[in-house]
Amino acid sequence: MAFEKIKRSENYSEWYNNLVKNADLAEHSAVKGCMVIKPYGYAIWEKMQQQLDKMFKETGHSNAYFPLFVPKSLFEAEEKNAEGFAKECAVVTHYRLKSDPNHPGKLIVDPEAKLTEELIVRPTSEAIIWNTYKGWIESYRDLPILINQWANVVRWEMRTRLFLRTAEFLWQEGHTAHATKNEAIFETKQMLDVYTEFAETFLAVPVVKGVKTPNERFAGADDTYCIEGLMQDGKALQMGTSHFLGQNFAKAFDVKYTNKEGKQEYVWATSWGVSTRLMGALIMAHSDDEGLVLPPKLAPIQLVIVPIFRTDEEKELVFAEAEKIKKSLTQINISVKFDNRDTHKPGFKFAEWELKGVPLRIGIGPRDVANQTIELARRDNKTKQVINASELLTVIPELLKDIQNAMYQKALDFRNENITEVNSWDEFVSVLENKGGFIAAHWDGTSETEEKIKELSKATIRCIPLDNKLENGQCVLTGNPSSQRVLFAKAY
Repeated sequence: MAFEKIKRSENYSEWYNNLVKNADLAEHSAVKGCMVIKPYGYAIWEKMQQQLDKMFKETGHSNAYFPLFVPKSLFEAEEKNAEGFAKECAVVTHYRLKSDPNHPGKLIVDPEAKLTEELIVRPTSEAIIWNTYKGWIESYRDLPILINQWANVVRWEMRTRLFLRTAEFLWQEGHTAHATKNEAIFETKQMLDVYTEFAETFLAVPVVKGVKTPNERFAGADDTYCIEGLMQDGKALQMGTSHFLGQNFAKAFDVKYTNKEGKQEYVWATSWGVSTRLMGALIMAHSDDEGLVLPPKLAPIQLVIVPIFRTDEEKELVFAEAEKIKKSLTQINISVKFDNRDTHKPGFKFAEWELKGVPLRIGIGPRDVANQTIELARRDNKTKQVINASELLTVIPELLKDIQNAMYQKALDFRNENITEVNSWDEFVSVLENKGGFIAAHWDGTSETEEKIKELSKATIRCIPLDNKLENGQCVLTGNPSSQRVLFAKAY
């Protein structure tokens, strides 16, 4: 291929950026901090979207859409939420441009078109949604409300990285309203389980389910639950969050309901979301020096057929067989690409589809047609096998399942090998600098100690795992008593 390869082991950051661009997933745009998601990258996102959407609907949720703009007064209503996002907000102050009388062909903001109230470009939608819910909810009969929206949001990031952190990104955000605290907590944990199943079953990325510390909690939430993945460079990535919002937004927007006894109560709330950051997780958890390695369940193309021929007669023979293979596999719902371009040689095509992470490849020539054999090449472990053409419809589906499972197992083994228990500050620093990964360490539970550890090491508490066992110990930094270990890591 006509581009410079960068080794993952030599410069992980450059390797990642290079791979995103060379695999045609995304590129930087003319708008600083924003990206263009290219068709191949968007096809992967669409598969994620379709599967998640199915899972949301199976748990009783419906899709809706709310405005991009939030009046500033509404945004300010929940103070913690407003303060938490204030530094990242883009603000609309005017609604019209006009020609600059001093510079023909240039436009300026029309000072007479100043908005009576400034509009915030949504960094998240709790404010506009809860203001809307106020008009939807009167009695217990109106609850629960289980809404999801697929949307874009803007958080004005200046230090950006494609998919992982951009000023504008795509996501889904669920916003639910409940009659009781227990119902809302159940919803929060249920959606965390949905995210976990999606990450592990479809992305083939093992995750740790946990709860965030108060310092790391979503602004305006009583509790934030999360799933944390470990990337191949030993850094953690927050892959999804689910927030128990208590009655904070209901009180901010005066959303009450009449219960069965005729009394008025504030509604209980949740919100939860994942974004195109999952694309970054998919890339960083599996890919190698040759390019993407895609799990079959999310690969836009699960199998590619590359024809090999020299003469027109051989071409006709091989093309006919390739079309036959494509048709038979398509009929059993396998996504197949027959690369019949005559502008590139087979070697170029092999490298290109390897770069794009297609799970299986068939190279077919006249001898294969004559012998009724098929050579299959796996992208994940780069092994090859020859099968009889008659076995195609049974072997391919099983191979795709095996690839999906093998990718998950490889990532799980890596994650498990990179969770290290430490009992002193020296151990903590040594593991962080020399090994990386998750560090299971005691912490005294104070935000001051958490901030000090972050300041000294750049490591943060990723979560308090939900399956944590209680054990007495001493905080690695202060030596104060602790009842459980938490997971620290450097993170994206």
